[in-house]
Amino acid sequence: MSKVTVFDHPLITHKLTIMRQKDTGSKDFRELLSEISMLMAYEITRELPLEDVDIETPICWTTEKMVSGKKIAIVPILRAGLGMVEGFLTICPVAKVGHVGVYRDPQTKKPVQYYFKMPQDIAERKVVILDPMLATGGSSNAAVDELKKLGCRDICLMNLVAAPEGIKAVQEVHPDIDIYVAAIDKCLNEHAYIVPGLGDAGDRIFGTK
Repeated sequence: MSKVTVFDHPLITHKLTIMRQKDTGSKDFRELLSEISMLMAYEITRELPLEDVDIETPICWTTEKMVSGKKIAIVPILRAGLGMVEGFLTICPVAKVGHVGVYRDPQTKKPVQYYFKMPQDIAERKVVILDPMLATGGSSNAAVDELKKLGCRDICLMNLVAAPEGIKAVQEVHPDIDIYVAAIDKCLNEHAYIVPGLGDAGDRIFGTK
């Protein structure tokens, strides 16, 4: 079974609390999301392998450590996942970026894919799927399904807020996918929104209703 990691760093928790407040405007919401994404990316990349390299400092030659060529790709789920891209790239600017467009049918609550474009070498990379909300798990499962069809084997999810139902749904379909979140909330309501949540992340990022 996959692991679920909750990042309970005080700065992440503090910033998330501000994002949850209904009177937090789009500008502050976007900035906070980017900041939290940067902090989470820092933790997600903690286990990247290192290798010895010989370098010359202004003083002498020395053997030091550098990341050993591990390739990373981030895949935001449109729209809301776009708000996490800048923060992640601040930590890992060489990461390539794919995009998957999925929306939830308001009647069936099922994911509908409308866009999918990935780097050509996506199967060779560690793939981090970005989406602020892990609610029903439908969009995440759909994204993972498509990535696995391309041969991706090292995939994880990075979400701001998750519902227990969404985590369970992903683990049942993809038990090999690790999940990284800033918070696990109480439940989903009758409209499949996370409670207490923070509302519709896409609308709050882009100022739409």
